[in-house]
Amino acid sequence: MMGLLTRALLPLIVAMSLAACGSKHEETPRKAPDAPVVITAAGQIDGLRRGVPIDKEASPLPMARVENFDRIRPVNYEMQPPTIPHAIDNYQLTVNTNRCMLCHTRSAAKKFQAPPVSDAHYLTRDGKVLEQISSRRYFCVQCHVVQTDAEPLVGNRYEGLNTTLAKEEKQ
Repeated sequence: MMGLLTRALLPLIVAMSLAACGSKHEETPRKAPDAPVVITAAGQIDGLRRGVPIDKEASPLPMARVENFDRIRPVNYEMQPPTIPHAIDNYQLTVNTNRCMLCHTRSAAKKFQAPPVSDAHYLTRDGKVLEQISSRRYFCVQCHVVQTDAEPLVGNRYEGLNTTLAKEEKQ
């Protein structure tokens, strides 16, 4: 009997509660701002929008060119993967084919004057040495990237480890 009474009264209680709230809890629609919203405060990052108002479409920057210098760049921190110093457009990297290994295997590196992949690429997770490159290291571009002549979108004051250590030695 009690369950039947509760089931019958519950919708009535809910309706009365909502009616008691009245119109003071209704959300008033907001009007769109008259002027476009632009973040211009000092210190705000606006590199991605480049000063274009949020309600306008920004014209894309020209495509950056890949640097193709074929020289080894210095690394900025310990264990940093080296960058790729040449274009890799149309290189095939699939489960069955890795164009990078044409030049960078131990046997071909001297012939093509390319640095061979490091010994770490031939180790399993457990440290076992393999004859072929480890499947964990097979897809080169998951760690190694090409460099472009693009202007940075935001400022960067990062200094490499060698620069930081040299400054500390002078002090």
